[in-house]
Amino acid sequence: MKNTKIYPWIVVALLWGVALLNYMDRQMLSTMKEAMQIDIEELQSATNFGRLMAVFLWIYGCVSPVAGMIADRINRKWLIIGSLFVWSAVTWGMGHATSFSELYVLRALMGISEALYIPAGLSLIADWHPGKTRSLAIGIHMTGLYTGQAIGGFGATVASTYSWQATFHGFGIIGIIYAIVLVFFLSENKKHSEPQKTVNPSQQKIPLLKGLSLLISNVGFWVILFYFAAPSLPGWATKNWLPTLFAESLNIPMSQAGPLATITIAASSFIGVIAGGILSDKWVQKNLKGRIYTSAIGLSLTIPSLLLMGFGTSFVSIVGSALCFGIGYGMFDANNMPILCQFVSDKYRATAYGIMNMTGVFAGAAVTSVLGRWTDGGNLGLGFAWLSIGVFVAIALLLYFLKPETDNKTE
Repeated sequence: MKNTKIYPWIVVALLWGVALLNYMDRQMLSTMKEAMQIDIEELQSATNFGRLMAVFLWIYGCVSPVAGMIADRINRKWLIIGSLFVWSAVTWGMGHATSFSELYVLRALMGISEALYIPAGLSLIADWHPGKTRSLAIGIHMTGLYTGQAIGGFGATVASTYSWQATFHGFGIIGIIYAIVLVFFLSENKKHSEPQKTVNPSQQKIPLLKGLSLLISNVGFWVILFYFAAPSLPGWATKNWLPTLFAESLNIPMSQAGPLATITIAASSFIGVIAGGILSDKWVQKNLKGRIYTSAIGLSLTIPSLLLMGFGTSFVSIVGSALCFGIGYGMFDANNMPILCQFVSDKYRATAYGIMNMTGVFAGAAVTSVLGRWTDGGNLGLGFAWLSIGVFVAIALLLYFLKPETDNKTE
């Protein structure tokens, strides 16, 4: 099975489930504030809630480069399975938390374990899908993230039916079971370990910091790094604060705003990643900048969307802008790793994506905390509108500086 044309898509399907759990477990906290603050009074402050969301991002960001270097050096199958098992156990444990301090520590532990997944998962898919199917495969995997985000949006709904404790317990157990399933069906790509077998024994171990030194000297990587980081600001803002923006702007309860916001973004992003993946894979066969152009078109859609989300007051303007944002951001998401593959060797892609993740998440952690304070001051919408400026600059840099010479860099 592993040598057929079917197995690369089985890998995508298996990791789709991991991606779903990755975002579901982190996202559902953002909608359960009202249910949890009854038992944990500190969560009544939006600033404290912002701190709780931000600690995950800070820890996640710090661990991401290390996670990437580890993924480039060891069997990614076991790294993915271990990561899933640990963060699912942490999710289960959050159901037993009785204080803000306990939640804070558990949220930090979740940041460590979840950071290990994305660089390993995306680089594994990229290795199984060289060439014509890479953007589509990455895009399909990304729909798992969006689906998890949408299901996580029902956290408040499930908590209102049962309890927030039972919600954490149930989803944590599901993840633990799925980690066991992956033991039997997920496999590493043979190319990942072949260099270890073919080189001279004295050269088997790649120096730990070699990948970092090569990336630092790569101008294209620096442009991609900024291009990834700037849109991460509105990306994380919508993940963590869009339910609150919907609730305030549309004057509806969080139990309705949470599902509406997350499903709107998830459904439209689903369309964006599939469309962006197909378009990119076809365009790059005629023009090596096809992936870059596809991504830039997608991000261009998010600029007016952020302005409407920030200043809109009607259901049509706010929900419509969120739909447009999701489509554009999906096109962007589907092409980050494929664009990286044009400029970074397959030996160091996980390391590169780990650094990108760190930069993007640090930006997200900062904006999460800032928007928490702006929410307390009644200026959340204005904050969303300001984020469009960074996106515009990122698009300009991408189009001007990036000139790929190959679609799959190997040296």
